[in-house]
Amino acid sequence: MVFVTKYRREVFDDDMLMRCEEIMRDVRQSFNAELREFNGEGDHVHLLIHYPPKIALSKLVNSLKSVSSRYRRAEYTVRINQIGTGAVFWSPSYSAGSCGGPPRSILKDYIDNQKRPARPTRRRRRELRHFAPLGRRSHSRQA
Repeated sequence: MVFVTKYRREVFDDDMLMRCEEIMRDVRQSFNAELREFNGEGDHVHLLIHYPPKIALSKLVNSLKSVSSRYRRAEYTVRINQIGTGAVFWSPSYSAGSCGGPPRSILKDYIDNQKRPARPTRRRRRELRHFAPLGRRSHSRQA
């Protein structure tokens, strides 16, 4: 699962990520779920969760996001207010995928190796501006 902060703001530091993991581990107990892997960057977190099939994914996600948001707002009020996400901490969306096939070690490596891509240089941004999106290209027909 991937949870993203509102407006993809760079909110997390190492202390906040460690506290977020603690909170997520506490919440998952009430669902009889297992948090197998956790990692994050400044604007999102990755979770590998094993949960019983009788649990609705939406309820698990709602609980994880709401409880973690409430605790973080109480514990890191000044930092979160400086970032400017307003009253909401998480983006309303989330990404979830099933992983029945690949070994756990591959998923662990994937989560551990998440790194934010480097920002394009000015020159590269100028180069990219010259390419129109595919839907907007004009195609001339030859008779």
